[in-house]
Amino acid sequence: MGGDFAPEATVSGAILAQKEIPETDCIVLIGDENTIREQLSSQGSDPTLFDIVHTSEVIGMGESPTKAFAQKPDSSIAKGFRMLKKGKIDSFASAGNTGAMLVGSIYSVNAMQGVIRPATTAIVPKEDGRVGILIDVGTNPDSKPDVMYQFGLLGSIYVKYVYNIDNPKVGLLNIGEEEDKGNILTQSAFRLMKDTSSFNFIGNVESRDLFKDKVDVVVCDGFTGNILLKNMEAMFRQIVKRGYGSDPFFSRFNYENYGGTPILGINSTVIIGHGISNEKAVKNMLLLSKEVFEAGLSEKIRDALEQYSQRKFFDS
Repeated sequence: MGGDFAPEATVSGAILAQKEIPETDCIVLIGDENTIREQLSSQGSDPTLFDIVHTSEVIGMGESPTKAFAQKPDSSIAKGFRMLKKGKIDSFASAGNTGAMLVGSIYSVNAMQGVIRPATTAIVPKEDGRVGILIDVGTNPDSKPDVMYQFGLLGSIYVKYVYNIDNPKVGLLNIGEEEDKGNILTQSAFRLMKDTSSFNFIGNVESRDLFKDKVDVVVCDGFTGNILLKNMEAMFRQIVKRGYGSDPFFSRFNYENYGGTPILGINSTVIIGHGISNEKAVKNMLLLSKEVFEAGLSEKIRDALEQYSQRKFFDS
């Protein structure tokens, strides 16, 4: 029920995704049952192909996340997280209130032991046809050096197992490549990262390196990452407006192609979609949630964190 174009786009996207998944998998639609059934029927889809879970409340896009999550227990977001926690669904995706999705992730399925702050990512297309990621893109505007270090670890595991990039190159976003560049945060984070054996740290990178093969995971605080992400989105809109949207490289900036981003560092699979998601974006959000779950990303992150904690304790 969430998203600027819900419920039409949500149901349409689910119909498209249902056609691309095996019969052994099932999409669960959580929201007002009458509305969902009306949408499915109007779009010529068989309601029996989906599981439908009724809810009577909706968390609006502009509502306070913490208050709404607590005060609307029968909303699709609140009920979805209860189902996820109980194991009734394997992954949960929504283009609804991002803050409520984060609140549900942290207070329902919980952050993993050892994770200081869960993080979100954005896809960065590369000139050579591959992709990299930017982490964090808004979840943690006020990051500390140890949180930034952990972003490098979380991002490295993500691209390794979901995008199949072996030994991904992790860089710290800065205003220069030299070790002493940047503010206190980036200088402190650099000192933590430079001798790590937990991931392949290549040093500082500048924003002009984002689209090159030089780096696979770009680490930054959520404030910087969110500004950079929205700048890329604005630039893409200008490119499309001027008729260059069909260019093979520029077309890969279209958020519709990626669907959403997983919340890294929590005990389950949760995907946050863009609030303006259309049916194509919703479809890809659902397919991404399936891919992330089947990759066992949460388990792999948990194992890596345990190894890191043991090594850190031993070294001390």
